[in-house]
Amino acid sequence: MIKVLVVDDSAVVREYLKHILESDPEVRVIGAAEDGEAAVKFMENQTPDVITMDINMPRMNGHEATRIIMETNPVPIVIVSASYDRTDVEHSFRAIEAGAVAILEKPAGPRHQGFEAASKELISTVKLMSEVRVVRRWPRGRMPRQASYETDYFQSQPKNYKLVVIGASTGGPPVLQAILSGIRREFPAPILVVQHISKGFLEGMVDWLAQITELPISIAIDGEQLEPGHIYFAPDDFHTGIVNGGRIALSKAEPENGTRPSVSYLFRSALSVYGEDVIGILLTGMGKDGASELKSLRDRGAVTIAQDKESSVVFGMPGEAVRLDGATFVLPPERIPGKLESLVIKR
Repeated sequence: MIKVLVVDDSAVVREYLKHILESDPEVRVIGAAEDGEAAVKFMENQTPDVITMDINMPRMNGHEATRIIMETNPVPIVIVSASYDRTDVEHSFRAIEAGAVAILEKPAGPRHQGFEAASKELISTVKLMSEVRVVRRWPRGRMPRQASYETDYFQSQPKNYKLVVIGASTGGPPVLQAILSGIRREFPAPILVVQHISKGFLEGMVDWLAQITELPISIAIDGEQLEPGHIYFAPDDFHTGIVNGGRIALSKAEPENGTRPSVSYLFRSALSVYGEDVIGILLTGMGKDGASELKSLRDRGAVTIAQDKESSVVFGMPGEAVRLDGATFVLPPERIPGKLESLVIKR
């Protein structure tokens, strides 16, 4: 039985989320808190397997509650927010930065289109996140030193790579933050990213990441010319690829691996246009999206990187790539920027 604490300032929403979650016989809501302060107090006496956390609440918002819980009594926290207000979305990603493991749109009422799919996503995410091993987050300035390592000592002279492609899913945003914040302004190749994320949160995530990277960052536009040292994110509900001449091509083709945009689609497109002149990176996420295509990139001679198991929230996508021998390197996020810098010819 998976024990859940529901945190939301609306009594109606708390009951509604309880109803959805307990429609699965493996889930039981053991508590409900009306704000972040009540959630922190609840955690002093009971330990749920997962917390669903609203953001915009009185007394203490979801970001602050997440920070305190992850520093004191860490458990997996799923942000469940209905607001696309810029400030609320920013606080949602601050909560991710503080240790929350996923972010979802709050399901609309039963009469709304998409209710069934949103409810299933909430239940499946809560069940999956209950298995995630979380660690205590240390207050700023008190983080203990972490050891890092490489698992492959591939030797290569720096070369003129045409593109870096990155795929991420569950647990991806803070990993992308760690990687993109470590890449310097002079980086010579464009970077194209597919991040599986609930509809409506992509723009807020890009705004959040823009605050920590020296590189320009934007959501990809169909027909846009790739520019060196620019980060592009695949837009909601569009596969994103590249055509000859280095232009972005968006597509409404059928979902792959149950998702659109798909990492597999991006990697395959990069391989067809640039071949070995690509660096492919596959990060934390459930499923297998992009894993076989990372292997194809490596087989063609491209350099490929998979996130290591120890740092992955879910070692599904990178784990499958490692199983297929699709990764030239298996690295924790903090080692990836340095590896990229060592592989490319500087501008």
